This record gives sequence, C-alpha cells and structure tokens, in this order.
Amino acid sequence: MNRYVVTIASLLLAFASGCASQPDGRTSTLEIGAAVPGTIFVLVRHAEKATDDPKDPTLSEAGMARAQGLARSLADARVVAAYATKYRRTQLTAAPTSMSHHLDVQTYDASLPAADFARQLREAHRAGTVLVVGHSNTIPDLAAALCACEVAPMGDDEFDRRMYVSVAADGTARLDVRRD
Repeated sequence: MNRYVVTIASLLLAFASGCASQPDGRTSTLEIGAAVPGTIFVLVRHAEKATDDPKDPTLSEAGMARAQGLARSLADARVVAAYATKYRRTQLTAAPTSMSHHLDVQTYDASLPAADFARQLREAHRAGTVLVVGHSNTIPDLAAALCACEVAPMGDDEFDRRMYVSVAADGTARLDVRRD
C-alpha cells in the first residue's frame, strides 16, 4: 500500500482514538504526506549543536545531517509554515524544510506559555503541516498543549524524538511519537 494513501476508515480510527502516544517509535496509520482534513503539527527539538558558541551555537555535522533528514521526511507533506525560536540552532534545524517548501522560518518567543502558543498555532493553521522547532524544555509542553494529553519530558541529550500532533477539523487531536 502506498504510504501516502490513507483510507477513510483509518482516518476515522486515528481521530476517534483521541490522544495516543507511541513512545516505541511505531508509525501510526496517519501518514504525514497524506491529504487529510485538519492540521499536522510536527514538533522537534533543535538538532545536535556545535561547540562554537556556548550562548548561541550553530549545528554540528550530525545536527546538519539531522536537519536535512527532517526536510527529506517532510518533502511530500504540504508544509504551510515553519516556526523556530530566535536561536541559531533552531533556525538552522528548520531551514532545510522551510527552504524546500519556499517558506520563511517564523520566529516565535520560547518564553511564551505553551498553552498560549498552542492556541495561536491552532487558530493560524487549520490545514496542512506545520513544523515547530524548539528546545528540550519547551517542545514537550507545546505538544501537550496542542493535543491536551501527557507528553514525557525530553532529556538534554535527546535529539531524535519527533512528535506529530494531528488536529482534526473538529478540534480533536492525536499525538504520534516517532524516532528518526
């Protein structure tokens, strides 16, 4: 079966199941490139950082490779927006995806309460895929606010967790956690 084809039955199952996390990295029936009603928020922590500047580092080689991998994984998605905090590591993580979709990276304030930013994101984006790049201490809270579910904290050495929050047209949300 083509991975970008989602049947009506699997969509109904995905949205009816509410918030379901799969911490073991299994994929759900909802594929990122699929044409689905609603919005898919892709939330990631910035990629691995270099040691060039302790206050505002760039990405290491591994981080640049991870950012490129993220862009490749979203190549077939209808990415309508990309957000990152003001720091170089988040901006550089979002850049390959935003460039491949001909979008500017929109800067958001990492100190904004997660519930407020989640509300802004939901109001601004009713369809398509939205990438949000943040930090280990902000992305889990934002995912939790978007899906109204529990999200495990993120370790400072954790760079491979991707959280996909699918919000249906009726506002119901589902969390899918994957590892890259």
